[in-house]
Amino acid sequence: MAELRLRRLTKRFGTAEVVRAVDLDIAAGEFAVFVGPSGCGKSTLLRMIAGLEDITSGELWIGGRRCNDLEPRERGIAMVFQSYALYPHLTVRENMGFGLSLARRPRAEIAARVGEAARILRLEPLLDRRPAQLSGGQRQRVAIGRAIVRKPAVFLFDEPLSNLDAALRMEMRMEIARLHQELGATMIYVTHDQVEAMTLADRIVVLDGGRVQQTGAPIDVYRHPANRFVAGFIGSPRMNFLPVTVQAAGKERVTVHSPVVPAMAVAARGFAAGNPAVLGIRPQHLRLADGAAAGVALTGRIELVERLGAETVVSLRLDDGTQLLASIPQDVAIRPGGSATFHVDPAAAHLFAAGG
Repeated sequence: MAELRLRRLTKRFGTAEVVRAVDLDIAAGEFAVFVGPSGCGKSTLLRMIAGLEDITSGELWIGGRRCNDLEPRERGIAMVFQSYALYPHLTVRENMGFGLSLARRPRAEIAARVGEAARILRLEPLLDRRPAQLSGGQRQRVAIGRAIVRKPAVFLFDEPLSNLDAALRMEMRMEIARLHQELGATMIYVTHDQVEAMTLADRIVVLDGGRVQQTGAPIDVYRHPANRFVAGFIGSPRMNFLPVTVQAAGKERVTVHSPVVPAMAVAARGFAAGNPAVLGIRPQHLRLADGAAAGVALTGRIELVERLGAETVVSLRLDDGTQLLASIPQDVAIRPGGSATFHVDPAAAHLFAAGG
């Protein structure tokens, strides 16, 4: 395993700058996940680390070596792609050992490495099958096994589960998490799926517009988003955003209000009285009003009720037209067309600059 250091790493295609001066340290043995919407630059950044894209400017260090000008095979990395890219005419055993055969490694060494990877991935009963005889999840495990046999310093995963159905994605997430625990290897994983990011990562790197918006432990990024983009991207259903005006501002707390939001004090800094702002409330922090509910009340018309079993998602339209989503952790007796009141604890709310 090896540590990585990215210093103002930049990629341009003509005049378009798709990765913008990224500074990032990834510790040896860390599982880092690059997450963000399509087009944010996460896959391009991964391909720059792999050596599949040239670096326009900046520096890339892997295991103490400057790798800007090194060929991919010299960087000590192995990459698992979204496409399995298995040879259909070769068996699982031959697919996993193909790279070692090209490198002219001894047959005994190839057999030992393939056997060990097959044991780790529970592929031993499948070694003599061909890809057409495997399920999607088994094929992806073979692709991962092909990376393991190379014993790389860094594993790179480029959206490896996006071709799988929901059940297989969950199974493979657990497989990859177990693999990281067993190998203790440095892993970098690219996805647009925040569930994968939250469940797999030691640390997530949220990107947008080619820039790093925030890094940190998944739960810290969820609880303390650095800006409105991160707040809206991390969490499902996405965070509610309500336009408000700052009524009064102190050193640690700010009082905000709007025609549909009663005055409430929120922990925030850097705002002055009269400033426009955006109040962020997660759907999970809205509670249906009852005798025990407390907090600031928000009332609107129920437009949609989605019953998902473990939770019910309610779409509420406030008087000013703002849509509000509430996630209730049970199947409640509530129907579209009526009105409802939800309470929010101001301590659970976030405040962002308007337009920020």
